[in-house]
Amino acid sequence: MLSVTVSPKFQVVIPQAVREQLHIEAGRKLQVIAYDNRIELLPIETPQTLRGFLPGLDTRIRREADRT
Repeated sequence: MLSVTVSPKFQVVIPQAVREQLHIEAGRKLQVIAYDNRIELLPIETPQTLRGFLPGLDTRIRREADRT
């Protein structure tokens, strides 16, 4: 299990193995979420990079007769 230490300036360093696994580079924006008793860091993705990440999803919407 990897661990980090909080510096006196409340900074942490993401371990190299995690950075490489998640392709996190310097300057990358991460969203910080406090959830229950933990902190989650989620990469902020642009809409262009998210395009097609749910292959096979049916995007057809069933409309009511008066909405066509």
